[in-house]
Amino acid sequence: MVMSEPISIIVTTKNEEGVIERLLKSVKAQTYKNIEIVVVDNYSSDSTRDIAKKYTDKVFLEGPERSAQRNYGARKSKGRFLLFLDADMKLSPKVVEECVKVVNQDKKIAGVVILEESIASNFWEKVKAYERSFYNLEGDEVTDAARFFKSEVFEKLKGFDETITGPEDWDLTDRVKKKGYEIARVSSKIYHYEKITSLFSLVKKKYYYGLKAHRYLKKQKVKVISPKTIYFLRPIFYKHWKRLISKPILSLAMFTMFFLEMFVGGVGYLVGKIKNI
Repeated sequence: MVMSEPISIIVTTKNEEGVIERLLKSVKAQTYKNIEIVVVDNYSSDSTRDIAKKYTDKVFLEGPERSAQRNYGARKSKGRFLLFLDADMKLSPKVVEECVKVVNQDKKIAGVVILEESIASNFWEKVKAYERSFYNLEGDEVTDAARFFKSEVFEKLKGFDETITGPEDWDLTDRVKKKGYEIARVSSKIYHYEKITSLFSLVKKKYYYGLKAHRYLKKQKVKVISPKTIYFLRPIFYKHWKRLISKPILSLAMFTMFFLEMFVGGVGYLVGKIKNI
């Protein structure tokens, strides 16, 4: 492994003063040291940018959505590899080292999926963490999306599709594969401190993402009724049915969450498609 190859970590933010420092400290603590940090802030009204400037001089303003911020950050980056993170995350120490190692093992590999573990502090956060734990058991072709990319491939594909909000990470991963590249997976973890205040906040987000989901489905020729869109069709849950039975309360809550997310997300999809949002 060439430890001197520069890596750019791109962090998108908006009013993240309560969490951004935890992430940036974990970046500085990486075993791989040749890292530049690029923070792209969507016009925060708090001290997010001031905190970020303690860790990097590459702090920029850009909006209106995550995809545009990420693409802007990539244009401002110098790394041979790009790692895209959210501000409410924390890296385990060897994430970057393992990503670089696995990509350098095979020229066909252009992207890496990183194991993501949700850190929960209330009931619905525990339910969402329970859901995501299934995807981590053995990897999941339906839901896996890469975060780490070769910059040359990212540029060739023109980055994230800025017309899509929500499944833009799936879209980019799909396009990498269609170009004949492979997506690898590492075991080092990203810890995700996603804040879920209520079940309502979850379904509200699904509605928002649903508004532009029709663009992704049409572009990638994904059927409206498929494992991508219908949680209940994802084999990963039924392959581990014993686990579902062993935790009945969490399982019941998870399937209730699925039903509401799908229903409200479906409404968003119909509204977005009818209005061509």
